Amino acid sequence: MTKSLCLLVFTVVSVAVLSAGEARLSQSAFDRNTAAAEWQPWAVRDEIAPRTAVSTERDRGQPGALMISGGGNASAYGGWQRVVDGIEPGRWYRFVAHYQAADVDDEAQRVVSRLDWAKQNGKRAGQPDYVFKVESDGDWRRVTLDAPAPPEAASVKLQLILSYSADGKVWWDDVSLTPIPAPEPRLVRVATVNLRPRNTGSREASVQRFLDVVDHRVSEDADVILLSEGITVVGTGKSYAEVAETIPGPTSRALGEMARKKKSYIAAGIYERDGIDIFNTAILVDREGQVVGKYRKVYLPREEIEGGITPGNEYPVFQTDFGKVGMMICWDLQYADPARGLALNGAELILMPIWGGNEALGKARAIENQVFIATAGYNYPSLIMDRDGDILAHAKDEGTVATTTIDLNKRYADDWLGDMRGRFMKELRLDVPVRASP
Repeated sequence: MTKSLCLLVFTVVSVAVLSAGEARLSQSAFDRNTAAAEWQPWAVRDEIAPRTAVSTERDRGQPGALMISGGGNASAYGGWQRVVDGIEPGRWYRFVAHYQAADVDDEAQRVVSRLDWAKQNGKRAGQPDYVFKVESDGDWRRVTLDAPAPPEAASVKLQLILSYSADGKVWWDDVSLTPIPAPEPRLVRVATVNLRPRNTGSREASVQRFLDVVDHRVSEDADVILLSEGITVVGTGKSYAEVAETIPGPTSRALGEMARKKKSYIAAGIYERDGIDIFNTAILVDREGQVVGKYRKVYLPREEIEGGITPGNEYPVFQTDFGKVGMMICWDLQYADPARGLALNGAELILMPIWGGNEALGKARAIENQVFIATAGYNYPSLIMDRDGDILAHAKDEGTVATTTIDLNKRYADDWLGDMRGRFMKELRLDVPVRASP
């Protein structure tokens, strides 16, 4: 079935000015006079303008809400906007709004709000910022964005857009724009190990070689330590089934002891047995040595299928004390959807144990999803990349460790494209079928 795409643009401009000249807006009640004076219906062309109205059907306590509907027009794109003056260049602002949607098939794509900055002369300043953080707030959904005003910015349009949804409706309420302090850096010390044990003869001996390198080479300030894929099979000469174990199990306990000693998270690839199934699994243990997450490799190469491995079927993301972490394993790199699924679920850092693979694809996954990626491999470099795919640290020699500090709060904004993290979240098309023809 063909899906329609609905994008709701809501533009809010703060007119109120504080004594310090700071723009600020807070509005939770709407009536027709207010809408006519402060909020303006907006569309690129009249032919694709959605229907807009001040609605009394829904509200969050104060009467009225701004409503946008497709009105039966599958090409409808537009909504409400309002300009806020008094914006200070370089100052950070927090935008918050609440919405409810009906008959909208994919809210992540179709319900969109953004901040479109402007100079004193009315021309665009920098690039628009797309609001992509969404959480439930009772019966409503709350969207938020913290962003700095670009150089020369003097005003901003806070836009709510309904995009390409013939039958969709969206109600907006409780809208605010508030100056805030610039966010503090959110620093994470990441370490990745370059090691390939050989001729160990046992699972325990291979794992111990990794632990020895961690113990002697990883500094005490690491927040997360990454080991390679299949640390329980590499160098042993044994089959997947022979080294497979439960989680928790002997390897997770050994990693947990080292995690407690280093006061770090540790991620590593092992082979997991669960009933008759054997999975290629990445586990994450926390600073207390407890298993806080595991990821079962979704994409299996022919060799693993022929070796009796069962594929996983989800892309989980785990909350740590420094941010949200996702994991991939080796052959997952070959395909776009594992990293994309993790990013869409909020992953800020992807940890990837890997045997070998295409280095260009590693760089692509970081860029296209705007995530940090750390890898630990055998026939693939052990390195750490930023959101632009630039290598920050690289363990080039066997038995060494690469360590660097990343800032999860750092903005990676392009002069022409803007902050691609937000654009990725709102422009990614998941509604177009990609299945091969029979």
